[in-house]
Amino acid sequence: QVQIVESGGGLVQPGGSVTLSCVASGDVSRISEMAWYRQAPGKQRELVASVDNNGSTNYADSVKGRFAISRDYAKITVQMNMVKPEDTAVYYCTAVMTWGDSYWGQGTQVTVSP
Repeated sequence: QVQIVESGGGLVQPGGSVTLSCVASGDVSRISEMAWYRQAPGKQRELVASVDNNGSTNYADSVKGRFAISRDYAKITVQMNMVKPEDTAVYYCTAVMTWGDSYWGQGTQVTVSP
């Protein structure tokens, strides 16, 4: 079992920055990858960025050059720069286990608005 706790988010102005953090606890030695997803109203949940145990990262095209994900064992952060109104969503952290199961956090709201 893995527990996921997210922090950060809130209201940010267009062009501004915000940092989201996520800490996993429990059976963290068997995590193979951690990632951030987001879900905007009326849309499907989509991958924002991921980082595996080798430090390899993957980004959605829409956030490349603006967002940066980092990982320190069982903690990941995503630095979101030059945010846009279309970045408004609930952001979810997930831990993918070596056997394929995923654990999710409760989500944190990011609203980009003047």
